[in-house]
Amino acid sequence: MDKQLLLICALTFIIHLIGTLAYSVRIAGIRTRRIAVSLALFSILMLLSRTSNSFLGPFLAKRVETGIDQHVAASTLLADFRWLLFSASLATILGAILIPTFQRAFCRAVEHFQVHRSVPKLLLHAVFKGGLSYLKTSASLPKPANVTGLRQKSGVSISMTAMNVIATALWTVGVFAALYAGVLDPSVRVTSSTLSSIINGGATIMMAVFIDPHMSGMTDDVIEGRIEESQFRRAVVWLVGSRLAGTLIAQFLLVPSAVVIVGVAKGL
Repeated sequence: MDKQLLLICALTFIIHLIGTLAYSVRIAGIRTRRIAVSLALFSILMLLSRTSNSFLGPFLAKRVETGIDQHVAASTLLADFRWLLFSASLATILGAILIPTFQRAFCRAVEHFQVHRSVPKLLLHAVFKGGLSYLKTSASLPKPANVTGLRQKSGVSISMTAMNVIATALWTVGVFAALYAGVLDPSVRVTSSTLSSIINGGATIMMAVFIDPHMSGMTDDVIEGRIEESQFRRAVVWLVGSRLAGTLIAQFLLVPSAVVIVGVAKGL
């Protein structure tokens, strides 16, 4: 693995790590009873994660262009994309392990934001005024009960879990498939690179219209006492698990999605 690929893998890792850790903000909102503030922070993290995915485009496009010019085999470039998708899965696993730690950190962040009402001040406080050291003191591993209790009612239906798997898989593979389509057919690589929305546009809609509002409703149910916090935690575990499943399924969707994009690009 060369330095350029390592850098792109690192960016992919950070993007998916942020997306996974965003779930801990919802738990922090329940603990602090600052639902509106926690949802604002959650939206910021999800926006950062989902929009940053498009920033990988220029780095990957340059690598694809160089590979085509140097007549690098398509199988070699495909292996690069496999490494990127593996980075996404690895980040999701690490994010799941770090959720208890960041849940405590976000509790403090929510309380700080409630006082200062400024995201820049919150970021400065996290970096320069003890925020990083607080992570050390609040470090905690997931409790085994959160996994062993998955058989109990979680509030997340099978259809919602499946939707999260599909949405995550499509969103993860969207940009990669658009660029790999240029490898499959270099004659339409510029057009293909602009068609990632064919794959991840639907994923974004599913997340924004179905999954995020469902979790917001569950958050209100916890606050109002209709469901227990432990049930909400199980729902988070299910969603994180389905997110991991989505990144793994993305490996199988990469080539078919690229073929679809090539077909669309030729038909325009």
